[in-house]
Amino acid sequence: MLSVLKNRTFRHMFAAQVIAITGTGLATVALGLIAYDLAGADASMVLGVALTIKMLSYVTLAPIAAALASQFPRRKWLVSLDILRALVACALPFVSEIWQIYVLIFVMQAASAGFTPAFQPTLPDVLSDDDDYTNALSLSRLAFDIESLLSPALAALLLTLVAADALFFGTAAGFLASALLVVSVALPSSRPGASRGMYERTTLGIRICLRTPRLRGLLGLSATAAAISSIVIINTVVIIRSELGLAENRVALALACFGAGSMLAAMALPRLLSQMPDRSVMSCGAGIAILAQLGLAAITLIGGASLTSVLITCFLSGLGYSTILTPSVVC
Repeated sequence: MLSVLKNRTFRHMFAAQVIAITGTGLATVALGLIAYDLAGADASMVLGVALTIKMLSYVTLAPIAAALASQFPRRKWLVSLDILRALVACALPFVSEIWQIYVLIFVMQAASAGFTPAFQPTLPDVLSDDDDYTNALSLSRLAFDIESLLSPALAALLLTLVAADALFFGTAAGFLASALLVVSVALPSSRPGASRGMYERTTLGIRICLRTPRLRGLLGLSATAAAISSIVIINTVVIIRSELGLAENRVALALACFGAGSMLAAMALPRLLSQMPDRSVMSCGAGIAILAQLGLAAITLIGGASLTSVLITCFLSGLGYSTILTPSVVC
């Protein structure tokens, strides 16, 4: 798998991806803490709205951005969006009103919606060999799994040295480093493809999913995974900071447990999937995560929540989350 890193262009682009998503992970931890400072016990609602804006902006703007991206040179487009995201990250520490969080999150996610459709199509153009392309996709997926462990752990370390606001500057530095790495390579022009209208480009994926039985089931499991990660991100900061009255670095520790569970599942699944059907494994993962979250909710309602129970819940949630998503990528 690592042999694909011998390709200089892919190596720089992959490094840009890893640095950018790690910075985004730092921003996720910091955003929860900033929301708590502004809204207190209502931070869950603030984060819920922010994540809803994040997802809706990506879903609605990505098809439009994909169409626009094909009209501009790839490198200039990617660098411009990295710089825009860096500027937004630098602005987040200075917010004083909740609505400002919503606006900045929308702008950052709009930039991400434009970045991804331009970034991903570079892989088949840079890597002409099918095996190299497959390895590149595997590495890109692994980068997201590693980020779920690395970013919270790095945030936990940084929070012992600096205030939560400083994590946003780490995010900005990541985006700027990503821009420099993109500038350092020459990207080939996009290959001409079939011309599709905006409606077809926007709805093609969901139409394929809805008319394919296996994909409908996969869509449901993916929605479960998204709900699990959202619950962890939204509720963890409130339970630890408000219910338990613990310090900021305990939030990062809990998210690191989520990442550890995710990584453990990702490493164990190849052997498990060779012995069990994918659907059974994914359904089991969903059940583990759902039961863990229901158990924590019950404990919290009766006032028995503790740091240990939160850490165990995050670990099991991460285990279930990765158990759902990893086989879907393998398929």
